[in-house]
Amino acid sequence: MAFWKSVYVVTCVVTLLAVGSQSQLNVCGRPPLNTRIVGGENAPVGSWPWQASLHENGMHVCGGSLINNQWVMSAAHCFPSTNTAPWVIYLGRQTQQGTNPNEVSMTVSQIIRHPSYVSQTSDNDIALLKLSSAVSFTDYILPVCLAASGSTFFNGTNSWVTGWGNVGESVSLPSPGTLQEVEVPVVGNRQCNCLYGVGSITDNMICAGLLAGGKDSCQGDSGGPMVSKQNSVWVQSGVVSFGSGCARPNFPGVYTRVSRYQAWITSQISSSQPGFVTFTSSGTDGDNSISCSGLPPLTTQTTTPTTTPTTTISPFICGEAPLNNRIGGGGLAVDGAWPWQASLQKGGAHVCGGTLISEDFVMSAAQCFSSSMPNASEWTVFLGRLRQNGSNPFQVQVGVSDITLSNLTGANIALLKLASKPTLTSYIRPVCVDLGNAAFPVGTNCWVTGWGANQGGVEGVLQELQTTVESCGTNSSSDNICTAALQLEQGDEGGPLVCKQGRSWFQAAVITLDSNGTANSSLITRVSGVQVFSKTARFSTFLTQNVGTLPSPATNTNATTTSAPTTSVPAGATSIPWSFSILLFLFLSVLHLTLLSS
Repeated sequence: MAFWKSVYVVTCVVTLLAVGSQSQLNVCGRPPLNTRIVGGENAPVGSWPWQASLHENGMHVCGGSLINNQWVMSAAHCFPSTNTAPWVIYLGRQTQQGTNPNEVSMTVSQIIRHPSYVSQTSDNDIALLKLSSAVSFTDYILPVCLAASGSTFFNGTNSWVTGWGNVGESVSLPSPGTLQEVEVPVVGNRQCNCLYGVGSITDNMICAGLLAGGKDSCQGDSGGPMVSKQNSVWVQSGVVSFGSGCARPNFPGVYTRVSRYQAWITSQISSSQPGFVTFTSSGTDGDNSISCSGLPPLTTQTTTPTTTPTTTISPFICGEAPLNNRIGGGGLAVDGAWPWQASLQKGGAHVCGGTLISEDFVMSAAQCFSSSMPNASEWTVFLGRLRQNGSNPFQVQVGVSDITLSNLTGANIALLKLASKPTLTSYIRPVCVDLGNAAFPVGTNCWVTGWGANQGGVEGVLQELQTTVESCGTNSSSDNICTAALQLEQGDEGGPLVCKQGRSWFQAAVITLDSNGTANSSLITRVSGVQVFSKTARFSTFLTQNVGTLPSPATNTNATTTSAPTTSVPAGATSIPWSFSILLFLFLSVLHLTLLSS
């Protein structure tokens, strides 16, 4: 495989979007026959079940990827015309010669090139093909997940490209023409612009390849997918588009960036929407340090979410959740229900929960960190997040500048100092922390939230569980709070136990699993069906020493803004200072006496 100026780009990205048929979310990006760990050459049968071979007049011309049961995605430059007559699409195909017992052939009923495709620059090089009929899914024919808007693929992200293209410049794939696979790292757009010439790589593109050369896509691979794996799901990040030669040093392949086209793709497909998944790179983007002549300086990215409420939210008020209408039960949370909930991620994967407790501090469990001096740069905090494998329009991603662990006997907590202060919205707000000033008597309704393992369905939606405060019995202590038994799982650690008092939600405890990491066994112990937690009040000194003054709970008055008290004045009237009123009274009195004496 290699890559040149007219090769097609396939963006393989995961963003499971709950739109249309749920079957797409259950099957996309999960090939049961794929066990890829390192790069290879011949792809094992069934490893890439979304791979399509596009034949024009009986010849393989381009690649493509199956994105639902009736649509294939490819590159716009593969289609000089939208005439569907010459085209046949093969799915489940392994070799271009010989028999393929797992394949099906499909005709095409519609070809849609992106309306803004520019052949001279290869910008917006993406196309959609509608099959004449729906295809049945098998182990060898399955859709890929697509990268959702907001996905990040930092420099060095491992990616796989597949196709039946040339294996070198002007070197055809030898018989029997077995599907090829190659593993290549992402090359950041700034560096790619410096290599190709500033201005040639747009935000609609993504580059990948070895700077030393030797691994690439090539002619005939155009339109095929580039995919990366997140957790257990394969996500298409790119579509093979163009390059300078094939596998040349310092000329990585250029691909269409799939995440830029979520809105367009969904607007073209009326049913059984593809699965969109937000792919998230952890750590910092090394491409940000790249500079060359003519390259504009890096624009600082803001953490403002897609939808920003217009109201100003005070950072000095805690525990408000205007979108929370919880009454009872439990199950899947909704956007904004628990606006302090945080997802702590390392290496692009969720590790623990946490809570925003001030403008720039998140609280979690100390057991989430394997060392007493954890490396803050390895961690990323997500706020406003609802789904681990889906679209999160209100999400903000923030780096961590410092991590401090408490050091008391028994279970401990962690404080993560955020590298920047997120904008507070209806979806991102701090929780009140009980420092010993809140009371949770037996019978109080409380909630636990988290992304426990194997919970929340395909999208990994935040779970919410209601419980009640119980007597601790023999475990009674001023440091403990007990609840009815809860089904806790790995991944719930660091999340909150919260209870509502008045208008404000208070965090009473931090969730921690036992020393063996056993699910359904929380902080300290689980005795006779009662869950025992350490109160946050136990760590009040540690919290105030490291965070300072925490936000205050909301009062019964509007605490969103603070202003000086004013005297009530009828509409349209002008307020008169009291000193002037007294002088006016004295003047009128003197005038009245003068008139009487005259």
